[in-house]
Amino acid sequence: MEKIISKEDVLELVSGTHLVGKLVGYTYNQLVKVLGEPTFNEVSSDSKVQKEWVIKDGNDVFTIYDWKTYDEQYTMNELSIWNIGGKSYAGDFIYKLEYMLTSKKSLV
Repeated sequence: MEKIISKEDVLELVSGTHLVGKLVGYTYNQLVKVLGEPTFNEVSSDSKVQKEWVIKDGNDVFTIYDWKTYDEQYTMNELSIWNIGGKSYAGDFIYKLEYMLTSKKSLV
């Protein structure tokens, strides 16, 4: 599993992703400790996403993002349900991510 940092690479890779799962029970700060700062750390142009990570897992690319909170402070301080976007089955990815979060293993 690796975090994709280059925004130029990301745009092509995430094209066509859609909701494939949820990550429940984890805060923004917990995600930052394991994944580092979000790939997209600014509000999207339509304000529907405040924070988004893009992670490559093998040949698959997944996104972790808030959805329609419309409030960056809420996302950073209260949100505990995150959407997982991708183009394929996300169960194994979510399992690995939850393992990293509970064992505090880091990608960064």
